[in-house]
Amino acid sequence: MRLAFLASLLAALIACAAPARAGEPVDMALVLVVDVSLSIDDGEYALEKRGYGAAFTDQRVIDAIRRGPLGAVAVTYVEFARADQVRQVVGWTVIRDDAGARDFAARIEQAPRSFRGPTAISAGIDLAIQLLVESSFETERRVIDVSGDGTNNSGRTVTAARDEALAAGISINGLTIINDKPRFYNREHTQPPGGLSKWYKDNVVGGVGAFVLEVQDFESFGEAMTRKLISEIALAKAE
Repeated sequence: MRLAFLASLLAALIACAAPARAGEPVDMALVLVVDVSLSIDDGEYALEKRGYGAAFTDQRVIDAIRRGPLGAVAVTYVEFARADQVRQVVGWTVIRDDAGARDFAARIEQAPRSFRGPTAISAGIDLAIQLLVESSFETERRVIDVSGDGTNNSGRTVTAARDEALAAGISINGLTIINDKPRFYNREHTQPPGGLSKWYKDNVVGGVGAFVLEVQDFESFGEAMTRKLISEIALAKAE
């Protein structure tokens, strides 16, 4: 119990650290929505976290941020499993330079795993919409970035959540991780007919410049996330 309390306290402190200023103008407000469901084991989760850290400290990403009209992006990190297991793990942070990027990456990597359970992509999107609507950043580009290795199998339909995001002017992009070790009971969850990337295209992503990037394994996650961030920042500058 004591260890669980300390883990919860640490997570709360991480989420509240380095708050962004109200009304701050940025080139993009981005919510990272990350699958931590049962199909992702602890080793894969560690690779996922390391990949986010590597992406946000990659000089190509930092240079892309600096080249924006305002030279700043606001970002927050959310983890989800089943419908009642979704949480903002790292609070809103405005990244302008190397120091800000390193701090955000460190807080992601230091945070304990939030949940284990079925996969409610819809719950992750719902919280992301709430965070974007309630934030007061001045920006014309609001994006939800969903990464995961399976379909929605908990909570409400993901298409309903997606449609609400699009109606609010929010774009959703996807990063699909191909699980090459599916268990017999969840093969269609991680490898649906037509492939996971097609399922994401049909059910998850949408909005201006929406795209799905496929990762063949968790070891490739960091490089894929780097490319994804650069693409999203480039779209923000184009608007």
